[in-house]
Amino acid sequence: MQTRKPLYLVDASIYIFRAYFSMPDSIKGSSGQPLNAVYGFANFLLGLHEKSQGQYYAITFDESLDQSFRNEIYPAYKANRERPPDELKHQFKLCKKLAQALGFATFSSNRDEADDLIGTIARKLRPKNFRMVYVTSDKDIAQLMQSTDIFWNYAKDDKLKVRDIKSKYGVHARQLRDWLALAGDSVDNIPGIPGIGNKTAASLLDKFNSLDGIYKKLHKVPDSGLRGSKRIHSLLTAHKEMAYLSQELATINSKAKINCPVAGLRKKPTRARDIHNFCDEIGTGNNLRNRLLKTK
Repeated sequence: MQTRKPLYLVDASIYIFRAYFSMPDSIKGSSGQPLNAVYGFANFLLGLHEKSQGQYYAITFDESLDQSFRNEIYPAYKANRERPPDELKHQFKLCKKLAQALGFATFSSNRDEADDLIGTIARKLRPKNFRMVYVTSDKDIAQLMQSTDIFWNYAKDDKLKVRDIKSKYGVHARQLRDWLALAGDSVDNIPGIPGIGNKTAASLLDKFNSLDGIYKKLHKVPDSGLRGSKRIHSLLTAHKEMAYLSQELATINSKAKINCPVAGLRKKPTRARDIHNFCDEIGTGNNLRNRLLKTK
């Protein structure tokens, strides 16, 4: 059997935010504009390519940092998050240009989130003899995993296979969206069922396999042996609609409208002209310029 080629699917936003808050804000361009996120993201991209030695990459970006199609379904989705400062929004655009200058394929959408772009690319490329390496720390991505995939939390250098997900989160990868449907997610403001936490949600899925399985056998919950089973039954009954709404919010959309031909995902050799143009645009000194020019 032919070995599947690794395709590195990167959730760029996580690493741009990390760079912005970890790099000194004294890093600026010649005109005084902040560049700390750009410098940190450059470190990440260079390190990723050096460590992975890959050929195929997709760097995905959230075009809008505070809106997606999910807000049409549930306006409060991610409404609990602080809006990013304008100086970071501008650096997001520069980080995308940086990735392109280094020869990486980039993807973004003003309707779908980076997770959805990753899910779509994975769906389209898997039949073409690729295995996915998800470069992210976002647990939601684990729902996409299949047998040959890797979940790579790059910052911690922690690599998980699909069989490792249950020991990490308490549920199998295929159950993750249903776990979020039951327990909710305070990070993304997914409501879930009030009164059902992570452990109870995991126990329900362990007994009934899925959200659909729970509701098909709802009458068996009071005698399930779960602690507080009668209360759990009452909560499930009262909040069924919210559970399925939460499932919809937690489900990655793998049908985003993007094109991702195999040839376009192969990393292109870095061209000196592209690096010089980018560095001239942002007004950076020779330190970053020289590091970027060394990238193959």
